[in-house]
Amino acid sequence: MKFKRQIKPYHAAAGGWGSLEATTRFVFDSKAALKNMRNLMRMNKARGFDCPGCAWGDDNKSTFSFCENGAKAVTWEATRRTVDPDFFAQHSVSRLYAESDYFLEYQGRLTHPLSYNPETDHYEPVSWEDAFTLIAQHIHAMDNPNQIELYTSGRASNEASWLYQLFGRMLGTNNFPDCSNMCHEASGTGLKRSIGVGKGTIRLDDFDSADAIFVFGQNPGTNHPRMLHSLRHAADHGAKIVTFNTLRERGLERFADPQNPLEVVTPMAGKISSSYYQPRLGGDMAAVRGMVKALLEEHRRQLAQGGQGIFDMQFISEHTHGVEAYLAAVDATGWEMIIAGSGLSEEELRQAAAIYQHSERVICTWAMGITQHKHSVDTVREMANLQLLFGQLGKKGAGLCPVRGHSNVQGNRTMGIDEKPGAPFLDALGAHFGFEPPRRAGHSTVEAIEAMLRDEIRVLITLGGNLAAAAPDSPRTEEAIQRCGLTVHISTKLNRTHLVPGYENSLILPTLGRTERDMQRSGSQFITVEDSFSMVHASEGVGIPLSEHQRSETAIVAGIANAVLGREKADWQGMADDYSIIRDHIAATLPGFDDFNQKCEQPGGFYLGNAAARHVFGTPSGKAEFSAAPLPGTLFPQLGDATVPFVLQTLRSHDQYNTTIYGLDDRYRGVYGQRRVVFIHPEDMAEQGMHEGDQVDIETLWNDGITRQVHGFVLVPYNIPRGNLAAYYPETNPLVPLSSYGDDSGTPTSKSIPVKLALTRQQPSLRIA
Repeated sequence: MKFKRQIKPYHAAAGGWGSLEATTRFVFDSKAALKNMRNLMRMNKARGFDCPGCAWGDDNKSTFSFCENGAKAVTWEATRRTVDPDFFAQHSVSRLYAESDYFLEYQGRLTHPLSYNPETDHYEPVSWEDAFTLIAQHIHAMDNPNQIELYTSGRASNEASWLYQLFGRMLGTNNFPDCSNMCHEASGTGLKRSIGVGKGTIRLDDFDSADAIFVFGQNPGTNHPRMLHSLRHAADHGAKIVTFNTLRERGLERFADPQNPLEVVTPMAGKISSSYYQPRLGGDMAAVRGMVKALLEEHRRQLAQGGQGIFDMQFISEHTHGVEAYLAAVDATGWEMIIAGSGLSEEELRQAAAIYQHSERVICTWAMGITQHKHSVDTVREMANLQLLFGQLGKKGAGLCPVRGHSNVQGNRTMGIDEKPGAPFLDALGAHFGFEPPRRAGHSTVEAIEAMLRDEIRVLITLGGNLAAAAPDSPRTEEAIQRCGLTVHISTKLNRTHLVPGYENSLILPTLGRTERDMQRSGSQFITVEDSFSMVHASEGVGIPLSEHQRSETAIVAGIANAVLGREKADWQGMADDYSIIRDHIAATLPGFDDFNQKCEQPGGFYLGNAAARHVFGTPSGKAEFSAAPLPGTLFPQLGDATVPFVLQTLRSHDQYNTTIYGLDDRYRGVYGQRRVVFIHPEDMAEQGMHEGDQVDIETLWNDGITRQVHGFVLVPYNIPRGNLAAYYPETNPLVPLSSYGDDSGTPTSKSIPVKLALTRQQPSLRIA
């Protein structure tokens, strides 16, 4: 495929005509334009289907409840293109591996179950019965249940996820690595330690009541565009939007609502951020600490003058523990360290603190710019500290809001996709089904890859996702997957992971998409998902599947479980025939899901609730816990005194969702027809003796003797702090060391990679990975 490559700054607002044009182009490119227009009108609506993209909440008010990237996700899934047995007969696995990730998924939907033939290097059709029998044979041949890894993407429904974890635990393992391990694990871990609940404390309509919204480390214009509507409406109502983000992102500056005709056809657009600060990569914890230091000074000044101070002392006294130790840590942190760590000036941090002080209701919201560092858990807890000082929990328009990525990643964890499940859940599961669930902690994603590399894993099953492309240290991850005897991939489309088969067998099992009708023996089925605001709602596909050989994820999981375990402990086939039976089991084993089937009838879904928002804190002390963690002295303590020329973050382009590449443009950043680019401060480029458009190799600086390099990346000058770089994943995932992960979270440090640059000596391959 040939694309016109150019760098052309984008001066328009996010959204607007550009968003409408891109949406229209993707709808028609799907080869099913009328079908997808109907699909889009049913997306995120009652009796319709939930967006297969991000986990942002539904406002249930808009005529068009989708964004540009949601439309891309739907049309990408609901294409007429097919990848059938004839396709695989023409293309060997080795030949396909040489193609780009964009090429692979662009070919269309998988239509038949397939088995890899190592003698011919081709995938060949296999019956569903034979596929399930093969899986059972491999699992029965394992020495112990912990020789299987059950990976899950955030797309899987509540019903499929719950059934999947039940299968694994009846088998005897807690090996449930998932995509949350690679993105928001620090949010869940940090929030549990601070407030006893690993989820956000607010609801979507709290954005309408906030006086200020502090946005940390996220780019909603690309990653969750519907959030821009909430931010825009909040700003229109007078809320201050205070942004901390390393790059200048168009969506956080100006937004033109594509649903407002006047804003589409005129230059009219609304301002998003009232203040925009650009901390160094990994500097957000220091920035928040600086704000608190300034606020603490003001609190003490007012107390000294006989006032009450600015902190909510009643809330602190009644509901928190550890404030003295935290404030002592703030006192011990000098401004010099704060400025060096954050990359921001004292004046900037005092400005941000003043906005916070004078706002009665404040939301703190963040995404993966916060969670993919070594000290991410401490950073999440530092934001919680700030909110606790002012009692910003449990009141309208205020609270903590981690913005999840994939559409049901939060629901997966609620359903028990967790390598460290809580005892109450295991007790309930065991009592309900009459078995003893395993208690030993399982593997996170990084731990699973390490176990594969040690030849400890015999079987890998992936419920969605693209592990080979999503995980760090790409060559080592691919090697790990190939060390498994059997790999099984439950997928809608062809992807990179399918092309690194296990050494004995590999299966691709084609599944229905979120947009498609799911017919089982009891009739048409709906599934449920949970968004970032703990709202659970039904999703029912409307499209006709492309192939009679495609099955739902729920039916596939049930088929595997039935072949492996039989019906002694659970009627797998009965649950696959009627998903309401699964929901009854969920209601019996998970708090908050009583009368689950009846609650699904509620328009817009039902709220699971949040104990911390009710000032009930599930911590050992029974109170919200302040964290007195010191600021990190360096992002890379593993490297000692070694000089690190640059710190690189990986990120998405605008034509991308997770590892799915919809196209080769990044409109808001002015990049077209290419992905192998690296964003750099102009002065850094000049200091290196390099020029715009030069091609460079990027090499990781690490301490394990492994060379990690990518080649032929084009330099693009950009508004980014000096010493920081940014480039797209999965192209730069080979640079992330498997051994570089967050403390207490295990999340790969994809937002802080120590690297150096060198001019490319040879022209790179034309492959756009």
